[in-house]
Amino acid sequence: MSHSAPATASPAQPSRLPHVMQLAWRQLWRDWRAGEMRLLGLAVMLAVAAVCAVGFLSDRMQLGLQRDAAQLIGGDALVASDKPTPAGIVALADGLGLAQMRSISFPSMARAPEAQGGATRLVSVKAVSASYPLRGRLQLGDGRLVGAPAPGTVWVDAEVLQALALRLGDEVLLGESQLRIAGVIRTEPDRGASFMSFAPRLMLAETDLAATGLIQPGSRVTYRLAVAAEAGGSAAARFIEQVKQLVERDEVRGVRLESLENGRPEMRQTLDRAARFLKLVAMLAALLAAVAVSLAARDFAARHLDACAMLRVLGQSQARIAWTFGLAFGAAGLLASLAGVALGFGLHFVFLRLLAGLLAVDLPPPSVWPAVGGLALGLSLLMGFGMAPVLQLAAVPALRVMRRDLGAVRMGSTLVLGGGLLGFAGILVAISGEWRLGLITALGFGAALLLFALLAWLAVKLLRLAVPQAGAPRWLMLATRQVAARPGFVVVQVASLAVGLLALSLLVMLRTDLISSWRAATPKDAPDRFVINIQPEQGEAFQARLRQLGVQRYDWYPMIRGRLIALNGQPLRAQQQGEERSRALLEREFNLSHAAQLPAHNQVIAGQWVDEEADGLSVEQGLAQQLGIKLGDRLRFDVAGTQIEARVSSLRKVDWASMRVNFFVMFPRRSMPELPKSYISAFHAPGAAFDAELAREFPNITSVNVTAQLLQLQTVLDQVAQAVQFLFTFTLAVGLLVLLAAVGSSREARTREFALMRALGASSGLLAQVQRAELLGVGALAGFLAGLAALALGAALARYVFDFSWELKLWVPLGAMLAGALLAQLAGWWGLRGVLQRPVMSSLREAESQ
Repeated sequence: MSHSAPATASPAQPSRLPHVMQLAWRQLWRDWRAGEMRLLGLAVMLAVAAVCAVGFLSDRMQLGLQRDAAQLIGGDALVASDKPTPAGIVALADGLGLAQMRSISFPSMARAPEAQGGATRLVSVKAVSASYPLRGRLQLGDGRLVGAPAPGTVWVDAEVLQALALRLGDEVLLGESQLRIAGVIRTEPDRGASFMSFAPRLMLAETDLAATGLIQPGSRVTYRLAVAAEAGGSAAARFIEQVKQLVERDEVRGVRLESLENGRPEMRQTLDRAARFLKLVAMLAALLAAVAVSLAARDFAARHLDACAMLRVLGQSQARIAWTFGLAFGAAGLLASLAGVALGFGLHFVFLRLLAGLLAVDLPPPSVWPAVGGLALGLSLLMGFGMAPVLQLAAVPALRVMRRDLGAVRMGSTLVLGGGLLGFAGILVAISGEWRLGLITALGFGAALLLFALLAWLAVKLLRLAVPQAGAPRWLMLATRQVAARPGFVVVQVASLAVGLLALSLLVMLRTDLISSWRAATPKDAPDRFVINIQPEQGEAFQARLRQLGVQRYDWYPMIRGRLIALNGQPLRAQQQGEERSRALLEREFNLSHAAQLPAHNQVIAGQWVDEEADGLSVEQGLAQQLGIKLGDRLRFDVAGTQIEARVSSLRKVDWASMRVNFFVMFPRRSMPELPKSYISAFHAPGAAFDAELAREFPNITSVNVTAQLLQLQTVLDQVAQAVQFLFTFTLAVGLLVLLAAVGSSREARTREFALMRALGASSGLLAQVQRAELLGVGALAGFLAGLAALALGAALARYVFDFSWELKLWVPLGAMLAGALLAQLAGWWGLRGVLQRPVMSSLREAESQ
């Protein structure tokens, strides 16, 4: 006996695990060929592909920023200010032995000499010291690596030559100076993350700046001091820390440490918003995939109940069945996730092509983390939303082979989506990269799902009361009884359809309304020129010249540069503000103004505008809300060393989309001679030669052609919209999978019910009417609920994530209701095709075998 026991136990024990794995592989292959797992695989693959495509793109951009960080900001540290860099900070850099580079940036007008056409172009002027650049090298079009331009010469972007019809070696007029074009810029190391800029660059030597006469009181100028330490040195870190201490102790005003986060150019904000759109679309794809997987897994389990009951009869243990289906499901999730990662990697190259010109073409290769995140997402979708109903197959009693009412998929598994979403919220927040975007989306969808289920249950209860049983059409009575007979299933179907339609409705609104708000149309007669830097002594001559050139309507306001330094006598410091926008507002100077009368395009919403009120001022409502300013508060401003204080007597609503001159703060006074100022004017230009006329007579002014800027911005936004639209198609595909899963999950139940009805004499035409009525009703209800939820969730995202204005559109629920009815009908036609065409006996036999 001592020899026989090992002889019988030894072969059986090691063969169990391989045998289970072999069964799992056979089960997976059989189910995949039969189409049982295709819906699951497609949903997981598309969701992982969407998430990975965005992840690979974001990862490469972030790695590129980290790789070129020192070059992109011009040094190891960068101090920016609205006034020349304080002497104390320069002395600090000297004491630490840091290399230094100064630059001065502002917009201005460049123009060609009269002999060469006299064309003008708004340029971004940058005057640099001889030590430029500290990090990286500036490359010219002919391949030369150079530093600062020599005195009397400039480097320019190619666009300047094109706009002014000039060539290398020609002279360009800048203010009161005439400088020679010595080179065309190919790459500028510290321009900022290789993003586009509205105005092309014109770079000159710092020693030539004074002769241009462009810097006047009230000019919008940014002074920067870049510092760099020797390789491996820690002096730059000590410099940053000590500058922070100086700013926090309020020993210097108007100084900020710039980085890639707070010193990026204007295009970066556009791409940040685009990144949020892409992340939102990827999150919605993941949410929809979770719904599709949950529905498909429940349908998969229902289809295999009888087979598992027969396995129990043949002696298979619960553990063996659980391992077989669990391994098969896990393998399906892993394969679909790997396919999704590969597809996402390919898709991110499409994004790079769509965003060509906005992103650097030499981005470093991505890291492995987006792929890891994609695999984790795919497996969590299968395990969190699909495994629970499948594992119930192991608990099917053997007695089900005789009693089909035993061992059905429990209601608890159909509600796994609700519990799974709570844990899934953490993954969504990780995908979003922003807790606000992730939580609003995840919690919004979770709350919407519970609300959909509750309202669907109430609708089913009220349905029998709403449709009379006597006198109603036969098809309507049968459809009503069909729905009322299985309320739990209808609740699941309506809630699932509503979640899918919610995501689709939300995406459509975000894609149209929010992106359209970027492209807000300007009035036909709106100003297309903004002229700044007009000096007081030029005011009368400038206005007279406007009238001579045919401009009769124009805005004309004084512009005063001032910094808010105290509220109700208490000093205000940017470091004490919690929000980034509040800190940014206090770090820079405001454009203040004064006028005897309230501007016609402004509206007082609180308090009163009193003409010539000596101790009053008016604040724009958004600024007041951001900084916590109320009526009656006293504000103190520092204007070029002169302090002025007044009481908030009114709050104004400003239409920033009006393309008119607007100000955050205005004093209700006709004149304020004690403050240094320049003037700003806005008007609609009468012709193409207008800019050159003004530039010749007033060389110091800066004329901003808003039309050209808006056209350039439109081009950028078109690229962003294409990228969002491209990813939208994948999310739309996942949404359609949800509709197919929700409708197709009733296929077997409908097969049995229709077989019995046809055996009792019901015609195929009548049953087709019943099916259409049920699908149209369920789809319409789901669409209406989805439209209402999309309005609420869209408003929250617009306000708290994208910072866009949002208009309530009451037609959205009606449009979603019609779309839901149509999509449900189409999904039913595709998913339930052939059910009504089967012979009665074949349907009965199939129903009996089920």
